[in-house]
Amino acid sequence: MTSARSVLIVGESLAGTTAARELRALGHSGRVTIIGAETHGAYSRPSLSKTVLKDPATDDTIRQDLDGLDVRVVRSAATAAHTDRRTVTTDDGREFGYDALIIATGAAARRLAAPGQRGELVLRTLDDARRLRTRLETARSALVVGAGFLGMEVATACAARGVPVTVLDVDRPLERILGSHLSVAITERAAAHGIRFLQTAGFATLAGDPVHGVTLPDGTELTADLVVTCAGETPCTDWLPRTGLADRLGVGIDSACTTSVPNVFAAGDVTYLRADGTHPERRAPFWSNAVAQGRLAAASALGLSPTGPVQDDYFWTEIAGLTLKVVGPLPLVGEPTTVDGRVTDGRALLTWRHSGGHSTVVAYGLRKPVAALRALAGSVPAR
Repeated sequence: MTSARSVLIVGESLAGTTAARELRALGHSGRVTIIGAETHGAYSRPSLSKTVLKDPATDDTIRQDLDGLDVRVVRSAATAAHTDRRTVTTDDGREFGYDALIIATGAAARRLAAPGQRGELVLRTLDDARRLRTRLETARSALVVGAGFLGMEVATACAARGVPVTVLDVDRPLERILGSHLSVAITERAAAHGIRFLQTAGFATLAGDPVHGVTLPDGTELTADLVVTCAGETPCTDWLPRTGLADRLGVGIDSACTTSVPNVFAAGDVTYLRADGTHPERRAPFWSNAVAQGRLAAASALGLSPTGPVQDDYFWTEIAGLTLKVVGPLPLVGEPTTVDGRVTDGRALLTWRHSGGHSTVVAYGLRKPVAALRALAGSVPAR
């Protein structure tokens, strides 16, 4: 059964390469083809803001190796999917057939620049990271628009270079995800490391052409040598018009990574989980979910039973020299149920207990093994 099926993966992303590895691990001996538009091939995107911005020597350590898997890689962007005849067309005019299709095209950085406005900086690709790293060498000031994980990691890289940096957002750093309890502590720690935070009454816009600053809702203009937009992502679905696969949230999937179209599966940042009667529609663009869904999509493409959960509630970040590891459902609301240690000292283990028996565990400045955190949270890891 598995040897006869041809599997086409569109997207040389973490989800896409994970799916390719899982297909072979599950014993699939048929044809596997990856269509990817990334010039540099597959690499780890979380490392871009965590290591590549700081050290050029890490550029070659983040690549995802596909050697020995007997996978054909096509370096050309997918431009159209024809689900009625089970083919995908690429930018160079070629057409590839499939028995099963896995969509793993990821997401692109959301941009704030007006049409034609030049000079906006984002961080989504290796080229973006290299460009930003070069600019940091001469920058004397920086503005970061967006106080999520990426924005705070970029600000940390700026501060590590001695570049004064201000982060702007309508909410305090990470408040939408980690809640006010941790957001206050993170903001104070960031300030002690030279990261200033400015809470705005509305959304800021980019100023200048090329961009040289931001304009606040009250008309105040702030300028800097370096302005970086970290305002989230948009699913890469422009090659899927008229297929019924994608909408404004991305490609909808269920708990087995199946889509609304037969023989088509999806994984990673391009996806969202469809409402299931218990949970509303939700996007969860974390690397751990890309891995979990890549494995699930591979199993489903081969007609096998699911190999694990569709969502792996684990992520980590490093901000102002502080490592944060989180296992469990998000966002966090209210005060933690238990606290072991002191957040103000930069070392604490915090637990939030949710309805339904679920828990979220946060290792704040503690180098605690993920397996131990999973045990405390009662989380089932993606295999």
